[in-house]
Amino acid sequence: MKMIVEKTERLWGEVIIPGSKSHTIRGVVIGSLADGTSELKKPLESEDTMASVSGCKQIGAKIDISDRWRIEGFGGEPHSPGKTLNLANSGTSLNLLTGVVSLGDFETILDGDASLRTRPVQPLLDALNLLGAKASSLKNNGKPPIRIRGKIRGGRTTINGISSQFISSLLITTPLAEKDTEIKAFNVHEIPYIEMTLKWLNEQGIKYERNSDFTFFKIKGGQKYRPFDRIIPADWSSATFFLVAGAMTKSDLFLKGLDVSDVQGDKVVIEYLKKMGADISVEKEGVRIRGGELRGAELDLNDTPDALPAMAVLGCFAEGTTRLYNVAHARIKETDRIKVMAKELSKMNARVRETEDGLIIQHSKLKGTEVDGYYDHRVVMALSLAGLVASGTTKIDTAEAVSVTFPGFVNLMEKLGAKIKIEE
Repeated sequence: MKMIVEKTERLWGEVIIPGSKSHTIRGVVIGSLADGTSELKKPLESEDTMASVSGCKQIGAKIDISDRWRIEGFGGEPHSPGKTLNLANSGTSLNLLTGVVSLGDFETILDGDASLRTRPVQPLLDALNLLGAKASSLKNNGKPPIRIRGKIRGGRTTINGISSQFISSLLITTPLAEKDTEIKAFNVHEIPYIEMTLKWLNEQGIKYERNSDFTFFKIKGGQKYRPFDRIIPADWSSATFFLVAGAMTKSDLFLKGLDVSDVQGDKVVIEYLKKMGADISVEKEGVRIRGGELRGAELDLNDTPDALPAMAVLGCFAEGTTRLYNVAHARIKETDRIKVMAKELSKMNARVRETEDGLIIQHSKLKGTEVDGYYDHRVVMALSLAGLVASGTTKIDTAEAVSVTFPGFVNLMEKLGAKIKIEE
């Protein structure tokens, strides 16, 4: 599929931001681990979250997604799926369920699509092996497909935190281990996502200790998760695309449902935009963004790697120079997003230079052309923003990837006045 985008002068209206992918998947996993029935209200229904639902059902959870999601958990004792767990394109589901299946006294294989097979997972496998599991990459390349044989007992382990999902997987799983667990973490990135996991543990009354820089955790063993009712907050990662679109065009947009008190890291995009001179305000029911003149800025994206594609586009619009740095881990997402955004924006006449840990972008007059979305949902959506301000027509392939986290993106953009459509 291709996404066709024409230059759009103005966006206007209100948009309800869908639920958080990261919260939804944590809710599905913790609800499945609980003993009893939990409810998720306003969850995100997308390919990534459905991968987590499918995976948890195969290891014993009973999940009804007809309205509010009802999750009947398996009480911390996952069942053997009897076949390979296919987590599609969802790295979060893969990493969290790798930990979950290590609680079971069985062997299973976890796998996914071609994109997921490029995602490194060896640090998590190494950490689980130190806790009593037998975890390995079937191709000996540190990537899926992976084989896990449980069960973990607890003890001491070390984890490379290049992906916060590795640490989150251990934090969710080890409270159910037989013994206490001590985790030493290094190279820690994406701290807000670790904080999100800890918030879920706090709400569950899970007993743990940690130090101030998230490099040491001690988790009491033999604990249990209990059933819960939870409203899933709106997704700041998805909201980023509307915030950037509104800032770059002569627009007045109101994004409903966003909670600035939530722990999601991408809420700091508001501060990035303010630093660049955007007219943005937080109101009672959401966030308002109006278009205007922007200036370049230096932005540390270590906590917000998912924001890199959209912020790279915004850098093209801003006067002067924008530097995105300290975000080398954006290279191990669905694609190497640093390399990909530099390459595709260059096709659109952007003056952009790749660095080891980010991008340097000069103000550029973008020109529409054909670009590659690399089956990466955030790359596709970011390039669609470039199309809004580029002269002529922009055609983005692999547009179907948007369904991974934001199936309604094109329809919502159209309703706001964007000249955007999908072509089979």
